[in-house]
Amino acid sequence: MKIADYLLEREEELGRGHYLRLRRVHLRNQYEDGTLSAPYFCELVDRPNHGTDAVVVGLWRRNPHSQTIEVLLRKGLRPALRFGRVADHLAVPDPAPYLLLDEVVAGILEEEDRGIVGIRRRAVAEAWEEAGVRLQESDLEFLGQRTFPSPGMTPEAFFLVCAEVKQEPLPPTGDGSPMEQGALVRWLPLEQALLLCERGEIEDAKTEILLHRLRRRLLHAHPTIEGA
Repeated sequence: MKIADYLLEREEELGRGHYLRLRRVHLRNQYEDGTLSAPYFCELVDRPNHGTDAVVVGLWRRNPHSQTIEVLLRKGLRPALRFGRVADHLAVPDPAPYLLLDEVVAGILEEEDRGIVGIRRRAVAEAWEEAGVRLQESDLEFLGQRTFPSPGMTPEAFFLVCAEVKQEPLPPTGDGSPMEQGALVRWLPLEQALLLCERGEIEDAKTEILLHRLRRRLLHAHPTIEGA
């Protein structure tokens, strides 16, 4: 039968950290004819005191010598991978230490980051904090529609944007958190970065999605551009 909606019967808060909250919603499916399914529950993780969504920022430049398109990648700490990938629960053994992970610049949209203007403002702030890149809001271009990274577990959506970098970045300032200490920033040719994604050497999904969208956008805007 065709499902018309959810019927929310009740919800529970199962746990809360500084950023994250674990919720359980008790549901029934409401069918088109008005009947209901058997009761079931779904557990989800959200951020009650921070923004729900995030912005992902693809920073690119033309190599001054070859004119090849290069993208900025950042190796940063990801403790959730180190402590969450318990060997006994993995289908395939994973010996990776997961200290630093290659990603593009990204950041949570805070409560004050409203609308397209707010997304642009947050992207500018994250580019400076995480990569030492000064941008104007007008430098940013959206790469298609939002995407949900893990809709079975979290309501978070990613807004993907890009900007051409025309000045040499400065050392990143970070946001003052130890989580942003020790990050390494590097430029890679776009095609090489995509190849590393295919090989599994770059494992971050949002990074791979953004790089593919960026490549399509650059090819559409500049059909003869090298490295795109």
